[in-house]
Amino acid sequence: MGQRLEWGRRYLMVRPDHFRIDHVINPYMSTQDQPDPVLTLKQWESLGQAIVDAGGEVEVLAQRSDSPDMVYAMNLGLAAADGRAMLSHMRFEPRRKESLTAAEWFAEHGFALGRTGGEGVGPHFESGDAFVFGDSLVVGYGPRTEAEALKHLATDWNIRVRGLRIAHEGMYHLDLPFCPVDSTHAMIYPPAFDAASQAELSGIVPDPIVLTDAEAFAFSANSIVVGDTIIMPACSDRLRAILTGLGLTLVVLDLSEFHKGGGSARCLTNPLDFPLADITVPGGELIAPA
Repeated sequence: MGQRLEWGRRYLMVRPDHFRIDHVINPYMSTQDQPDPVLTLKQWESLGQAIVDAGGEVEVLAQRSDSPDMVYAMNLGLAAADGRAMLSHMRFEPRRKESLTAAEWFAEHGFALGRTGGEGVGPHFESGDAFVFGDSLVVGYGPRTEAEALKHLATDWNIRVRGLRIAHEGMYHLDLPFCPVDSTHAMIYPPAFDAASQAELSGIVPDPIVLTDAEAFAFSANSIVVGDTIIMPACSDRLRAILTGLGLTLVVLDLSEFHKGGGSARCLTNPLDFPLADITVPGGELIAPA
């Protein structure tokens, strides 16, 4: 059995005061299917309370009125426990103003800011594509993050980066088909990746928990682990047996209003404590399938 994750004890969340579907930038979104504001806030509050109940901490950032997707806080930037933050450079213009507010928040809280690009210049990077796992920062690229951004991450932060090419439009960020569970286990959905990256996954995840189609599209991998607790939007009986067998306590929440925008528990929470010590490599190192 793997060791508990070193990170995932402190999160940034965005209160959903202006959450709505104004545009379509992923297959789950429809302007004809709007979230209910009262239920949305109730579901968001239940997630924050579940994190606190599990022993975690939650910081809250106010949502910009001109940024309806900002509630998906995972994409505000990649934050490290040593006080560095790599801001997201969003692919789609409607989300780019989020980074202005994120930059202010990270700076006010003592983070040193980095960027792969901005104002339409430089490669796009969205932090929902990045997780520390094993000996690397694992980064998905293709739909939202560009391959060139992986080089920036590796060299700017002097870390080992392993890239996985996402090849499924319904799995547009890595946080949809990939979820670290402990130091050796991760939930994965192989069809999200191209053939070379599927092969690469076997060298990244020693003990994969392979999701079925139904589990993946119920947002099961868009879950978070807080100590001994895993907070999920859906969990099949099969997954429940596997995860409880690893000694985890399951908390399953209704986050269906946020599924209308294409995200769930992980998308709504930005971990502020990714450890970089074990993945530091002088000069950086990028490993990505050809």
